[in-house]
Amino acid sequence: MKTTNYILILLIGLCCSMCNSSKKEQTLSSEKISHPDDDKHPVLSAADSLKMVNHQIEVKGDVEFPLQLTVDSLKKMKVITIDDFKVVCQSGEVKKDNKVCKGVLLKDILKKAKIKQNGHKDRNFYIVARASDDYKATFSWAEIFNNPTGENTLILFEENGKPVKNGEMIAICKNDIKTGPRHVYWLKSIEVYKVK
Repeated sequence: MKTTNYILILLIGLCCSMCNSSKKEQTLSSEKISHPDDDKHPVLSAADSLKMVNHQIEVKGDVEFPLQLTVDSLKKMKVITIDDFKVVCQSGEVKKDNKVCKGVLLKDILKKAKIKQNGHKDRNFYIVARASDDYKATFSWAEIFNNPTGENTLILFEENGKPVKNGEMIAICKNDIKTGPRHVYWLKSIEVYKVK
């Protein structure tokens, strides 16, 4: 009698655990369905995208000479041409493939604005490229002024012989492995801050 009761209790427990595990699987699968990929950005209409366009970018923060830059003012600086620039998102998918782009090195812009440094050892700054939708990409002083990244970080104003579509200027870093995260279109400002 005791053995029969023990087996009965064991079978009931086993059935309950199987029911619970199938409910968990159901919950997990419904969660996957109800939460779309958080990595994807909403697609804006052409009218909404136009609202995000900036006709100038502001260089501000810890700089001696704050700047208001337009495409025309960038064209008067030293223009760099780059070939075969791909925008690669975090998944590895190529989102955009530009054959030729034109722009100005971020470090040339920062030299013109002149970062407020207290001597040559004062290098603890970070730079934020901010879009009008508040998307941000950051760079360190060392990346821009003491690393090959400085020769590969540009503010673009032309892609494939045409003006930039999403905003008039875009911040990019050509030597990133995944170029998408630091590809800032609708560029609104370049901000310099001291690390405190």
